[in-house]
Amino acid sequence: MSESKKTTIPPYVKALSGSIGGIVEASCLQPIDVIKTRLQLDTSGTYKGIIHCGATVYRTEGVRALWKGLTPFATHLTLKYTLRMGSNALFQSAFKDSQTGQLSNTGRLLSGFGAGVLEALVIVTPFEVVKIRLQQQRGLSPELLKYKGPIHCARTIIREEGLRGLWAGAAPTVMRNGTNQAAMFTAKNAFDGILWKKQEGDGKVLQPWQSMISGFLAGTAGPVCTGPFDVVKTRLMAQGRAGGKLKYKGMVHAIRTIFAEEGLLALWKGLLPRLMRIPPGQAIMWGVADQVTGFYERRHIHNAPL
Repeated sequence: MSESKKTTIPPYVKALSGSIGGIVEASCLQPIDVIKTRLQLDTSGTYKGIIHCGATVYRTEGVRALWKGLTPFATHLTLKYTLRMGSNALFQSAFKDSQTGQLSNTGRLLSGFGAGVLEALVIVTPFEVVKIRLQQQRGLSPELLKYKGPIHCARTIIREEGLRGLWAGAAPTVMRNGTNQAAMFTAKNAFDGILWKKQEGDGKVLQPWQSMISGFLAGTAGPVCTGPFDVVKTRLMAQGRAGGKLKYKGMVHAIRTIFAEEGLLALWKGLLPRLMRIPPGQAIMWGVADQVTGFYERRHIHNAPL
């Protein structure tokens, strides 16, 4: 048992791998996230689809507008993946069988869900509130924008809405991230085993393209299952509390209101750009992260048990 613990990849290595992967992912995929947010906030049919939305933003606001919110997005992704990968490793250690060192599928699911809930509350919600408020602003002239940047946006929200304004939409974010990570960690481990005969700690290092295929496949199920939570999260985060009546009073009320006013399919608005962003994002992140953990395995682990 002591040998099993010694040969397990430490949580700090997992956390480091996630942080590096997050930086690379954010730099590549920010425009798709901007388009996703604009589509989810479009209640009047301004945008006809992904290409039309991107072209409209580019034509009317310039190419820089497609990278709006990059600073909070990149910081958010880096911190999120650091916490996600590190906390998942800690949860997995807690759920492993004390005698065999093996981790059950239930333990893997619970570890992923716990990591998703933790990242949603500590990092994801406040950063996404700021990101979405910045992304929903049209134009690039500073004098016409309410929020001048990430820090100014956060300060304005706190001043006008209180500290809890940064946690608008926390409930659907918890549900979305918890479910996503439970599915993603379990699926990534399964695809690694099925496709490449790879088990964590066995000393075998996947090629980046192999990690990217596993990561891409693992990242597809979550967006389909959690689409309504993501739409509701975006609507709740985008609405301000300052001096006006809130249209959406909470997660359940928002789901009911969107369904009544816009129909069932509106709860999956922005699904295609999510599928364009999340699976490729997971492919990029895992392609980088597996190389970091693989370097540790090559240096310190030889045929270690899972």
